[in-house]
Amino acid sequence: MLRAASLKKAYGAIHAVNGVSLDAADGETIGLLGPNGAGKTTLIGMLAGLVEPDSGEVRIAGEAIGGDTSAVKLKLGLVPQELALFEEMTANANLDLFGALYGLSGARLARERARVLELVGLSDRAKDKAESFSGGMKRRLNLAAALMHDPQVILLDEPTVGVDPQSRNAIFDNLEELKAGGKTLLYTTHYMEEAARLCDRIAIMDHGKVVANDTLSELLRLIPVSNFVVIDLAAEGFDGMPELREMSGVAEAALNGRQLRIGVEALSLLPDLLVWLRGRGAEIEHILTERPTLETVFLHLTGRSLRD
Repeated sequence: MLRAASLKKAYGAIHAVNGVSLDAADGETIGLLGPNGAGKTTLIGMLAGLVEPDSGEVRIAGEAIGGDTSAVKLKLGLVPQELALFEEMTANANLDLFGALYGLSGARLARERARVLELVGLSDRAKDKAESFSGGMKRRLNLAAALMHDPQVILLDEPTVGVDPQSRNAIFDNLEELKAGGKTLLYTTHYMEEAARLCDRIAIMDHGKVVANDTLSELLRLIPVSNFVVIDLAAEGFDGMPELREMSGVAEAALNGRQLRIGVEALSLLPDLLVWLRGRGAEIEHILTERPTLETVFLHLTGRSLRD
């Protein structure tokens, strides 16, 4: 339903997007993650037809996106990160405006307005001005505006930024309903747990390129450890890190103050590891184990946190 092929966009010497290809099928949700400056916003702009690529193309249902009046854009809905609302207007008036921009009028406009207000749970606030809404309600109205023309492909650029947990869960429910209805979603977020919950596949961008694109279970296979062992020592100054990193079965190890974080190839190494630590004079106060997560994969691939 959505296909991007070899997209490139440079601003002077900066290659914001450098050869990105993506595709998404009917009813599929693709997560797009990346540190700030990775090229996500530029990519979303090209997918939406708002930024012209230097090379490459975007197709929706097999049709290439053309200029501003390209009819294929009617199959596309965009939920921008910045709220695109008129705060002094009511929810109804906002949706009427956006519906009219998509060519809706009369009975169909009224029908679609009622549909999207019910979907996002704002039917009872339809006659209230947007300025009276909470941040979460504005986000939901922002989503409703993008759905007025019933698009098949929906691009969502961090749609839950700054909202409370209740509104975030409401938006999740909306998106899962859209997906169940066969809509194609491309979802960018700074929240790892959102991507893990909502997305069928996750694409990770860094320095303008897609460095991984797969299901969560397959992405986790990229991590050369089965578990992390986190050990709190009684005192700082443990000096056995070089030997620890060379131990058979240890994939990685880091010391932060009194806390050791050790990636092991198999959890069966733990008894031998504890015996070795005691032999080095380490007094252990607490132990826990963790499985690799999407954040682990992200750090492994990009070497930095999502908000760097």
